[in-house]
Amino acid sequence: MAFSLETPRLYIDTQIRDWVLATITLVMILVGILRHYVVQLLQSPQKKQPRTAVREQRALLRSSLLRTNGSALPPAAFGARKAHLSSAFQKGEYLKDGPPKEGETKAAPNPLTDPGAMDGMMDGMKKQMVMFIPQTVLMGWISFFFSGFILIKLPFPLTRGFKTMLQRGLETADMPASYVSSISWYFLNLFGLNGLFRLILGDDNAADGTRDMQSMAALSGGAANPMAATQDFNKLFLAERDNLEIAEPRWVADGVERRLLAKYGRAGARKKAEAGAGKMEGERRKRVGENRKVR
Repeated sequence: MAFSLETPRLYIDTQIRDWVLATITLVMILVGILRHYVVQLLQSPQKKQPRTAVREQRALLRSSLLRTNGSALPPAAFGARKAHLSSAFQKGEYLKDGPPKEGETKAAPNPLTDPGAMDGMMDGMKKQMVMFIPQTVLMGWISFFFSGFILIKLPFPLTRGFKTMLQRGLETADMPASYVSSISWYFLNLFGLNGLFRLILGDDNAADGTRDMQSMAALSGGAANPMAATQDFNKLFLAERDNLEIAEPRWVADGVERRLLAKYGRAGARKKAEAGAGKMEGERRKRVGENRKVR
């Protein structure tokens, strides 16, 4: 009697392909498109920031650009801008609430008292709810109606390490890893349909499944702390002032004549011209001296 180590081939009913595989894929596409438009409807219009708040934010950007591109300015121009920004940062002239008074200890800003921060928190919570509820409903629907279904067989062999990813909900140790269960097909569509959503809805769409996983990780890890988003611009200005003080960029046009002549092989001609000019200047001074003696 001959024994074979090959796993017997499974034949998947075509009705599973028509009524389960295609249904799950189509429902996930429609839910992703619907979620995108629901997020757009729930999104609040962006409020215009006051001029002082915009100037407070742009001051740091201006200083950073000065340090980065300071080599394009002459030393005198860079020094004037550096002195102005350092003095303004030290005095707190760019702060939204004005320069701090002497002896005043300013408390850390509380986002719960800022209407703009509260609106941003509410928008984030509404978007997360729109993302979590459809995924929870879809997961429960697939687990209840199609638990244990084998939907598709991949046309290429895979190692046994892929069983945990492709055969969720199936407790079969001998089944080849190329067969995909219904739960695994849901997760494959959750990440694999992002390219289709970008093609239909654009790059900045709300149907991206990777954002759901990132939001879940942020909430589980406690990263969604509204207090962590506050910034003390007074400390940021003082730190930027220290960075600006030690910045000493070299002007790109320093010695450009010498480098240009050296590049095109005319440095020797310049030296001869300078030597000839120096000789003529010496002869002129000698004649002037002789004329003074004669007088």
